[in-house]
Amino acid sequence: MQWVQAIRVDSLPVGDATRIEHAGACLAIFNLGGRFYATAGVCTHAHAFLSEGYIDGQTIECPLHQGLFHIPTGMPLSPPVTEQLKTYETKVADGYVHILVGGGD
Repeated sequence: MQWVQAIRVDSLPVGDATRIEHAGACLAIFNLGGRFYATAGVCTHAHAFLSEGYIDGQTIECPLHQGLFHIPTGMPLSPPVTEQLKTYETKVADGYVHILVGGGD
């Protein structure tokens, strides 16, 4: 496991999301009230980038079929999604969001 510097803190406004690639994996980073979360970047139901979805509180709505995920836990909240999103630990250091990755991520 290793910490990877992902984005500048000031590059992602509160209530927004962005997509990054790391080691061939797509990740989504969310800024919820100044706290940063990272999940797998692609919906578990169909290939859609979650960073392009609608954020409401702590949920993200998939832009393709409108399934909901709880961002902090990755849990699916409504059909058609049934599979949990992988989540990643984050920390802020030196003005950057860092994500803990490893084990094939």
